[in-house]
Amino acid sequence: MKTLYLLRHAKSSWDDPTLADHDRPLAARGRQAAPRMAVWLRTEARRPDLVICSSAARAHETWDLVARELQPAPEVDIRRSVYDAGPDQLIAIAQGAPARVDTLMLVGHNPAMEEAAALLAGGGDTKALATMQSKYPTAAVAEFTFELDAWESIGRDTGYLARFVRPKDLAE
Repeated sequence: MKTLYLLRHAKSSWDDPTLADHDRPLAARGRQAAPRMAVWLRTEARRPDLVICSSAARAHETWDLVARELQPAPEVDIRRSVYDAGPDQLIAIAQGAPARVDTLMLVGHNPAMEEAAALLAGGGDTKALATMQSKYPTAAVAEFTFELDAWESIGRDTGYLARFVRPKDLAE
């Protein structure tokens, strides 16, 4: 069995309009939400064996805040391709995960994260599916399980959405 977490980066700042999109940092709200999600991941979820994170500043900063709660921090692979990816490319990135990895996390951006999650969901917890389909907010995590032995076998409708957690679902 394989488990995949899709973590959308936390809320980014638009305070400096001269910054390139790739360089935008987290907003104060994002710096508060990411640690809350990290605590949830540490206490309620499985620790990822590998994290593949977008190279964008806001995604990398989100991961840094999460990693502080997951000590020792999992192996992380920062990739520009996650920043530029569409939903099919995100799924392909997951399909390319090493066989030794049972639990993988992708840290990326919308709309690709939301669309990839919708493509992967072949079923799942009814409430989680409805919440995810209504909106995939910043810092939200979708947890998918796959009754498969190899990452290359995941694809459209092969995942079970076990949980969808948003920062607002967690206590401050």
